[in-house]
Amino acid sequence: MTEELEQILLRLTQPDNAVIQQATAQLQQAFKDPAIIPALCAVMSGSQNPEIRQSATVMLRLRVKKHWNKINPNDRESLKAVVLQAFTMETEHKVQHSLSQLCAVMVKHETPDRWPALLQLLNQSTKSTNPHDRQIGLLLLNKVIESNPEPFKPYYCQLLQLFSAVLQDYNNPTALYYCILTLTAITAYTGTEEMKQMRAIIPSLIAALKHLIKADQVQASEALEVLIELMEIEVSIIVPHITDIVRFCLEVGSDTALSDSLRVKALSCITFLIKLKSNTVLKQKLLGPILQSIFPILTAVPSPGEQDPEDEEDDGGDPTDSDNPKHGAAQMIDTMALHMPPEKLFHHLLPLTQACLTSENPYQKKGGLMCLAVLAEGCADYIRSKMLSSVLQTVCQSLTDSDRVVRSAALFALGQFSEHLQPEVSKYCAELMPLLLGYLSSLNEAKIGHVTKAFYALENFMENLGSDIEPYLPTLMETMLSALINAESLKIKELAMSAIGAIANAAKEMLVPYFPPVIESLKGFLTATTEEMRPLQNQSLDTLAVLARTIGKDVFSPLAAECIQLGLNLTDAIDDPDLRRCTYGLYSAVSTVSPESLTPHLVAITTVMQLALKSSEGVTAHLEEDKTFLLLDDDDDDDDEKDNNKNKAGKTEEDCLEDEPETDIHDVAGFSVENAYIDEKEDACDALGEIALNTGAAFQPFLESSFQQVFEMRDFPHEDVRRAALGALGQFCQAQHKVWAENHSETNHQALLKLLDVVLPCFFETVRTDRERLVVMGVLEAMNGVIKSCKGEVFKNPSHLKEISHLIRDVLKKKTACQGSGNDEADDEDQQAEYDAMLQEFAGEGIPLVTSSVPADKFAPYLNDLLPLIMSKAKSSCTVADRSFSVGTIGEILHALVTAPAGRSVAARLSNRLLPVLVAGVKDGDAEVRNNSVFGLGCLAQAAGPLIVSDYPMMLSVFSNMLGKESDLRVIDNLCAALCRMIMSNVDAVPLEQVVPALVSHLPLKEDQEENQTVLSCLTLLYKHSPALVVKVMKPVVAASCHVVGHKDVNQETQSCAVALMKELAQKHGAEFQAAAASLPAEQRAKVAVAVSSS
Repeated sequence: MTEELEQILLRLTQPDNAVIQQATAQLQQAFKDPAIIPALCAVMSGSQNPEIRQSATVMLRLRVKKHWNKINPNDRESLKAVVLQAFTMETEHKVQHSLSQLCAVMVKHETPDRWPALLQLLNQSTKSTNPHDRQIGLLLLNKVIESNPEPFKPYYCQLLQLFSAVLQDYNNPTALYYCILTLTAITAYTGTEEMKQMRAIIPSLIAALKHLIKADQVQASEALEVLIELMEIEVSIIVPHITDIVRFCLEVGSDTALSDSLRVKALSCITFLIKLKSNTVLKQKLLGPILQSIFPILTAVPSPGEQDPEDEEDDGGDPTDSDNPKHGAAQMIDTMALHMPPEKLFHHLLPLTQACLTSENPYQKKGGLMCLAVLAEGCADYIRSKMLSSVLQTVCQSLTDSDRVVRSAALFALGQFSEHLQPEVSKYCAELMPLLLGYLSSLNEAKIGHVTKAFYALENFMENLGSDIEPYLPTLMETMLSALINAESLKIKELAMSAIGAIANAAKEMLVPYFPPVIESLKGFLTATTEEMRPLQNQSLDTLAVLARTIGKDVFSPLAAECIQLGLNLTDAIDDPDLRRCTYGLYSAVSTVSPESLTPHLVAITTVMQLALKSSEGVTAHLEEDKTFLLLDDDDDDDDEKDNNKNKAGKTEEDCLEDEPETDIHDVAGFSVENAYIDEKEDACDALGEIALNTGAAFQPFLESSFQQVFEMRDFPHEDVRRAALGALGQFCQAQHKVWAENHSETNHQALLKLLDVVLPCFFETVRTDRERLVVMGVLEAMNGVIKSCKGEVFKNPSHLKEISHLIRDVLKKKTACQGSGNDEADDEDQQAEYDAMLQEFAGEGIPLVTSSVPADKFAPYLNDLLPLIMSKAKSSCTVADRSFSVGTIGEILHALVTAPAGRSVAARLSNRLLPVLVAGVKDGDAEVRNNSVFGLGCLAQAAGPLIVSDYPMMLSVFSNMLGKESDLRVIDNLCAALCRMIMSNVDAVPLEQVVPALVSHLPLKEDQEENQTVLSCLTLLYKHSPALVVKVMKPVVAASCHVVGHKDVNQETQSCAVALMKELAQKHGAEFQAAAASLPAEQRAKVAVAVSSS
């Protein structure tokens, strides 16, 4: 059979399809012969043709992998001997490579100690005096260990001794390469006994990497992965060597003679280190040297005749996205901003950035602008409070620079600022909008890439303008509608369609006059069927979804059913993950205005989304072998009948999948995941959660199946999918609570409790163990949403109160995985990255929610533990954001105690601890801190009531002083509300004759319309308690009441309260009331007349 098999394999290599097909059929027949394994062994060992030897080796590996258990023990032993013999005799590298992979598969079945000959061969070859033998021995070692690192654990100490020697074998770069790959493979499995050896190896490892770079940059780039693996798995190994590692990576990253991919890999090692150990980088004083090295990379001038990728004509993308050293440098600064305290970062960064921005060289200016742009997300508070006007001035000047490279970078920076520095950036509307509109006036002449950046900046800026967009609306919509109709470029139409979505987010109902022509264009685009229209169709769906959420229920509802049908028709006709994703967003948006229009289609909608979550499409394993070989080994049982029935009708897709050999990690040269499929999974989770919540009882038949599919995604490798899945799980709980609230059946109640018992532990686990901050923030937000909606039901399980309280405590103490869980040296408590502070804020927001959901005396012991952690952030040395968070959280806790059972006694017990913090806060230099402190004092008075009457004189004195000096309108509104809370809580303890006139002189409220509820409740109470006093201040009382009626930001209950008060005053004190009404402007007089005459 051997000769025959060799002939068949030879024919498979011929460049003739007919010959190959015939050979494949013959091979399939040969594979049914039990003698196939000995025959393959003979060809593998004896053929003169290396290509045939390699084919036989690969086939043997596939056969062995699948049929090992069917090979009898004696044959296994002889097979092991034959394979090792073939390996030692082989001279061709690619055949040696395949043989080492065959050994790896056999080790997987056999374990190393049951194959002593292999261990002996490894030992001899890796220590051989012949450099080539060492190289081949290390190749074999690498393959067998990479495939099963754990069974080799007993040999790790010996291996590390070997590596220590091999890493100094500078004349044998291939040996270095395999040695480093093997070291990478065992890192995740090393224990404490190997740590010391690992640490000692690091200097040799760096030296070896330097030599490997000189020999083979592609291999060196792959070998650099060892540093990332060491950082990720056991960072303590490299901490003593961090300075050397950083210096080495900076040298590689800065060396323009090296390949871009190698330089990017080196820079990414430092970026990863900053993400993981930012404190160590700061403590070892590495921040300065890193920045000094990467600024020349960031500002490098491209080679003559070339441009940076993002400045090329057709590029409109994010300049920090693609893979080159300049973007690697920008991403590093972005990571610094997200993981370091802004004060420390800006100390080193500002001088370098300023030098760039004042340079005459356009690439220096571009580098400075890129640097500002990537700082915006991580250092938003710092830039907003300390330097916003100066950076915006720089950007405005750069927008009119003579060099397009500078203008493009300025547009990118403005887009980043608009996204991350709200709401302050919008205040510069008058300066920025004319510049941006200027870019749009020359739409057709400009380069597409440049126009894309202009739209990016414009969209991000407009989206947050709110009603300030009104004066620009006619020009904007005229430009966009004209582009939709007349632009020749589909890209311009797509950008205009996207911009309309951004305009709608700001303009909301003001967009109604433009709605018909926009819908007209949308329908035209959405019914097109050609491939090149796809991006425009997807954008049209996204914009339609924005319109559904913003234009108003009355305007959009008539179109709702048609929109759902349109989405379903599109996904039936076109198989495209991006298109499906956009329809999910549309269904979600429609569910907010017209949930009933989804009900008839929920079967179709949930089916397509659940399939998207199940699907492994887009996740590709790259096989190293030719696919032909895989087809040959697909009959598991060598069963003729089964073989004859292959491909007959009635076979399911699953059966077909099972016929393919399972690929294991050796066949896989790597996995790649297409982003579109990741985005689709993320959006499917988001949509299922929101639709479940909005459609309520109609979603019940689909809740369990949707829950199961989304629950499977909670550990998905990509963090955006995990975050979306966990958020949706929270929404499923809220949806079930809503169903139970509408129908108090026992079944509904049990379903809710069961759901909470599954979802909450999953939240706890993720917060403690997930290493991505954004996932943890998302989970804390989801948990807060569940507590807010489900209130007491969350705590029906007695363990949940303790679990949630301890979880919040651990986040505030930085004890979770994504906060470094204590592995960093104690850092400066008052200085941390803004995102780290934000994470703690999400946790802190849970405290008042728990307070309002359980009896105060049950929560009190946990609250006692949590309050010091919150109060510690109110110190004057803390950032404004921390101080504001601290007193704001205290205020919300006290506000929750007002209505919580046993809240009064708990509030009174806490008053001695909290009063000093809040009183200090009202003197703060920042208006938001003062505002939150005033709110807190008012809530303390309301919650503790008569029990803190002895503190009333001091509090009144504080408020009286403030009213005389305060200029911030929101703070003045809250001072009025705080006085009202004191009066309502203990009317007899307040000197009303002095306080009430001072209070009403500051009415109506100017900014904080929510507090009208407090003010009107207080005025109503005052009228009942001291009618004569209210009649004395009739004018401001009527003005305040009139202001509330018909106000869009005031709830109906408060408006009714104001009307009732005015009616009573008009009825009982007609003359005084009429005089007060007469002093109002005509429009308000009319409003008062309508209010008092209403029935």
